[in-house]
Amino acid sequence: MNALQPWHIIVLVLVVVLLFGAKRLPDAARSIGKSMKIFKAETKDLTGEQKTEAEAESADTRHIAAPAQTSHDQQVADLQRQLDELKKQQAASADQPQKNAS
Repeated sequence: MNALQPWHIIVLVLVVVLLFGAKRLPDAARSIGKSMKIFKAETKDLTGEQKTEAEAESADTRHIAAPAQTSHDQQVADLQRQLDELKKQQAASADQPQKNAS
């Protein structure tokens, strides 16, 4: 007796059409579809970010477990070498305008 009957659906559709109008219904359905697509994409991005954050944290812990002192010394040496090269380049570029002006 309480089941949804076909005439209930017909009355409901007629009320919706009368309230919103036949011209607005396709636009409303289109905007709802776009909203659902954006929502799905955002939730997928959020779950992907959570997975990448967990992977990054596990990679960080593996990196910390490695011998840090030797890698740190090597990085300092590389940076010092790069700094020396940049100073040489800067000195060479500063000397060139003076030679051209003479």
